[in-house]
Amino acid sequence: MRGGEVLHESLLGLSADGSPGHTTRLLGEVVRAAEAAGGWTAVDAIAVGLGPGSFTGLRVGVATARALAASAAVPAVGVCTLDALAHGLSRSAPGRGGELVAVLDARRGEAFAARYSPAGERLWGPWVGAPAALGERLAEGPGTVLACGSGALRFRDELEDRGVEVPDDGDTVHRVSGRDVCVLAAADDAEAAGGALAPIYLRPPDAERWHERDTSKKTG
Repeated sequence: MRGGEVLHESLLGLSADGSPGHTTRLLGEVVRAAEAAGGWTAVDAIAVGLGPGSFTGLRVGVATARALAASAAVPAVGVCTLDALAHGLSRSAPGRGGELVAVLDARRGEAFAARYSPAGERLWGPWVGAPAALGERLAEGPGTVLACGSGALRFRDELEDRGVEVPDDGDTVHRVSGRDVCVLAAADDAEAAGGALAPIYLRPPDAERWHERDTSKKTG
C-alpha cells in the first residue's frame, strides 16, 4: 500500500494436494508486492499478521517478515489477525451500529475470537475455546453482534442460535485482507514498529501435545 492505495494484493489458496502453500509460494508473492511498489528501495515498512493461527503458519510468516525487514533495513510491524478481520468488517458496514466479533477456525473443534466496538476497537480477546462457549459469551452482551471470519462460517449454527449475525458465506468480510493488516500497522507508532514480533499462539502446538501424550503413556 501507499497513501491508502492498494498497489498489490494476492490470496494464496491451498496447493494441488490440499496442503498449505505458504512455505513454497510466500516469497514469490512478496517479491511481486515489492515490485508493484517500485522495488525494495520504495518499501518503508513490512506488516505481518501475528495470529492467532496455526503454529507452523505463524512461524513461517513472522520469520519471513523479520528476515526481509533486516535485509531491507526497514521496520517490521505485527498486527493481530483478528484485529485485521474486525477492521475490515467495520469498514464494510460503517454506521451500522452493534458490536463486532472476529472468529477464526482454530481446528480441533475450537475457535479463536475477539470482540470489538462498532468502530473496531477491541473489547476483549484474543480468546480460544469451544464455539458453544463463544456463543454463550457473545449472548451476554447488549445488542446485536455481527461476526466475520472462517470460524464464523464453520460455526454459523452455534453463533446464530445465540442471536449473532453472520454475513453470507461469499462475503469478503470473512477473508483476512492484506489491506487491513497494512492499515493497522501504519497506525502504530514508531516504538511499536521497532518492537519484537511475538506470535499469538493461545495454545501449545500439536507437536508439544503429542509429546506430552506419549510421555504420559510411557510413565502411566
